Amino acid sequence: MRRPSDLDPTATRAGVPVAPAPAGPAGHLPGSRDFRRLNLAMGAAGLAAFGMLYATQPLLPEIGADFGVDATRASLTISVTTGLLALLVIPATRIGAQRGRVATMRLGLLVAAVLTLLSAVAPTYPLLLVARGLTGAALALVVGVAMGHVAAEVHPRGLATAMGLYVAGNSLGGVGGRVVTSAVVDLAGSWRWAVVALGVCALLATLAFLRLVPGPAAGVASAIGVPPPPGRVVDLLRDPAVLAVLALPFLLMGGFVATYNYLTYRLTGPGFELPAAVVGLVFLAYLAGTAASAVAGRAADRVGRAVVLVVSVAVMGAGLLLTLPDVLWLVVVGLVVLTSGFFGAHSVASGWAPVVGSAQPARTSALYVASYYVGSSVFGALVGLGWRAGGWPLTVACVGALVALAGVATAMLLARTGRSSRRSPA
Repeated sequence: MRRPSDLDPTATRAGVPVAPAPAGPAGHLPGSRDFRRLNLAMGAAGLAAFGMLYATQPLLPEIGADFGVDATRASLTISVTTGLLALLVIPATRIGAQRGRVATMRLGLLVAAVLTLLSAVAPTYPLLLVARGLTGAALALVVGVAMGHVAAEVHPRGLATAMGLYVAGNSLGGVGGRVVTSAVVDLAGSWRWAVVALGVCALLATLAFLRLVPGPAAGVASAIGVPPPPGRVVDLLRDPAVLAVLALPFLLMGGFVATYNYLTYRLTGPGFELPAAVVGLVFLAYLAGTAASAVAGRAADRVGRAVVLVVSVAVMGAGLLLTLPDVLWLVVVGLVVLTSGFFGAHSVASGWAPVVGSAQPARTSALYVASYYVGSSVFGALVGLGWRAGGWPLTVACVGALVALAGVATAMLLARTGRSSRRSPA
C-alpha cells in the first residue's frame, strides 16, 4: 500500500486529473494560518450539517404524538434524511468536482437551512418526511464533498489530525442540535419551534463557514469543469481492503444512530420518565465524541491506525453494555463510553479510507460517506423492530451484533493492509 506522499504528482484530487504539482506533496501544512482556518471552517460546516441532519432525533416522541405514529415510523424522519443523503453522495462528489467543492458545500448548507425551517410548518406527516428527505439531499452536497475537500487541501503530514478535527466538528453539531431542540421543545411546548431555532443556528454556522474557509492550497487544483473519469467505482469495490473499510461505517453508524433513536423513548418512558430538556442534556455525551475524534486522529499519527481502531471498536461495545441496567448514571456513563468509541473509530476509519483506496482517494471517501449514511438509514429504522419486540435489552442485542460484525471487518482490514496499518502517513 503506497502512502499519499509516494503518489505520482499527476495523481487525481477530488476524483479528477490535475496538473503536475510542485515537488513533494501539496496542501496546507499543520501549524499554518490556512490550516487553522480550514479546520475552523470545516468545523462550522459540521456544526450546521449535523445539527440539521439529526434535528428530529430528540423530538421523536413529540412528533409521534403530534402525528399519531409509533416509534418506528417516527424514526423515519431520520432515516429518510440519511437515506437520500446516502443515495446522492456519489453524484454530489461529481458536482463538487465540476462546480468547485466550496461552492457546492455553500449551496448545500443554505438550501438545507431553508428546508429545515420549512419542515417546522409541515401540516402532515408525509409532508414532513418530504421536507426531511429533501434536507438530506441538500446535505449530500456538504458531507459528500467535505472529507474529500479535507483530503485534497491538507498536507499528508496533518491529514489524520485534520480529519479528526472535522469529525469533532460533526459531533459538536450533533450534540448542539440535540440540546437546542430539546431545550426549546420544553420551553415552547412545541417541536416546531424547536426546529425553527435549530434552523436559525444552522444559518449562523453557515455564515461562519463562508467567512473562514481559505482558498485552495498551493499545488492543489480546483478541478472545476473537469468531470471525473467514469466506471472506476467497480474497481474499488473489487478490493477486499476497501470493502472492509466501507463495512465499518455501515455497521458502526447503524448501531450508533439506533442507540440514540430508541434511547429517547426509553428515557422519556416508564422507568425514567425524564422531561425532554433533561433528555437533551444526556445528549451531551456527544461531547465525548468531540474529544475522542481529535485524540484518535493524533494517536493514529503517533502509534498507528490499527491500534486506535481496534481499541475504539472495543470501547464502543463496552459502553453499549453499560447502558443495560435501569440506572440513569450508568446509562449516561455508558453513552459517554459508547460515543467515545464510535467517534474514535470513525475518525480513524474516515482518514484511512482514502489511503486504502489510494488509486481513487476522493471516490473512496465518497463511498465511505455513502456507507455511513446507508447504515444510519437502514439500522436506524430496523432496530426499531427490536425495540418494539423486546425493549432495551433486545435493542442492545441488535446493536451489539453490529459492533461484533464491525470487529470482524476490522480484523479483515488489518489482515489486508499489513504493515501499512501500523502508522499514518508521515
